[in-house]
Amino acid sequence: MEPVIWWVRKDLRVSDNPALHAAIEAGGPVLPVFILDEVFETYGACPLWRFGLGVAKLAETLEAKGARLILRRGRAEDVMDALVRETGARSVRWSRAYDPDQVARDKAVKARLDGLGVDAKSVPGHLLFEPWSIATGQGGFYRVYTPFWRAAKDKPVRELLPAPARIPAPEVWPESDRLADWGLDARMRRGASVVLPYTCVGEDAARDRLDRFIDERVARYQSERDLPAVPATSKLSENLAWGEISPAALWHAGVRALEDGKAEAEIFLKEVVWREFAYHLVWHTPHITKDNWREGWDRFPWNTEDTDEVVAWKQGRTGIRFVDAAMREMYVTGHMHNRSRMIVASYLTKHLLSHWKIGLDWFEECLIDWDPASNAMGWQWSAGSGPDATPYFRVFNPETQIEKFDKQGDYVSRWIAEDYANPSKTALSYFDAVPESWGLSASDPYPQPIVSAAEGRARALQAYEARDF
Repeated sequence: MEPVIWWVRKDLRVSDNPALHAAIEAGGPVLPVFILDEVFETYGACPLWRFGLGVAKLAETLEAKGARLILRRGRAEDVMDALVRETGARSVRWSRAYDPDQVARDKAVKARLDGLGVDAKSVPGHLLFEPWSIATGQGGFYRVYTPFWRAAKDKPVRELLPAPARIPAPEVWPESDRLADWGLDARMRRGASVVLPYTCVGEDAARDRLDRFIDERVARYQSERDLPAVPATSKLSENLAWGEISPAALWHAGVRALEDGKAEAEIFLKEVVWREFAYHLVWHTPHITKDNWREGWDRFPWNTEDTDEVVAWKQGRTGIRFVDAAMREMYVTGHMHNRSRMIVASYLTKHLLSHWKIGLDWFEECLIDWDPASNAMGWQWSAGSGPDATPYFRVFNPETQIEKFDKQGDYVSRWIAEDYANPSKTALSYFDAVPESWGLSASDPYPQPIVSAAEGRARALQAYEARDF
């Protein structure tokens, strides 16, 4: 029988995986294939390393179901062409992507496969809803989140698909690369061993993480989610980013919690739909991932260089404790609390008047939950150049923010070692995670602010009010 290729991408699971389900339904043996292609090769150090961990875990899961994960490296359309000729596959299925880089790649692959007479189809599953399925009354796309939420919240979400008991296998498997030979951890250097204990890899771990969140924390989600020292959020963004759990699984769990009387679960559902909104915008306005979304912002006088101020921001040594704690949390855990992300983004784009693309690129280098749509929308929201953005005159004061959201200083002391007689283990881990070339030590004095909260706000407002658009 002619095999069917399941092209594995950011859907590292067998449970509730419509693409895998479609590959099995197509008939014949299934060949799960991951290609380290021209899109994945561009990913930052931490996302690429974290994705590699997920690939290894999926390979283990497939082995238990009588299958194998075939690994190949190269330009996607060339590798897929070669695989089809090598295996005689007449069908290919994959999870649909929506960001411009992946869309361009997928169109090229489909065109090549169509030319070979191969039945090539993408399958929805990365989102709750297709981005074009939610439209305004005039038939256009939404530019503001709140009406998008109102339009999305009552739409039916598909039921979850069970994991197959077995995956039909071919008699002969094609050759596969060895994951270890790809060196996906190379750019992480010594940071990999620091971040690894904070990862939650694979679909079983993701499901357990969701269950614990629903059982223990979702009832207090609205009241505690802005407190970075409190373990109130789900952290499922890590698993969503790589498809180790589906957004449909999160949605149904949140709805059940709401029906069980946990009213604050609605805010969790809104966060799931916030991700949908990001992809809605990326699909309809793909320039959001690389260029200013709003017209006129190309003329804003952003700093685009790695100045001393920008370097201090990257190192978590601005002298602004909320900003520095957040950056250090990212280096140690690969994750950053959402409230902290808003503070560090506002400080870079407003206090330092530096381009949001500097932050966007840096987050792509450092986050285990990096997502092209959420990252782009978040940075442009903070800078004022994006859709539904924070107004230019709203400049987060990191000093008053820390008084409000970390009044006891637990978050700061967890991540900053300097000036503490007995610094925490997590704070000291920062010096093990960052590049040795930075030459940093816990015995260094904590820096004075490079730009104070008041000074930064004043110069930000002056620049924003002087803009000529």
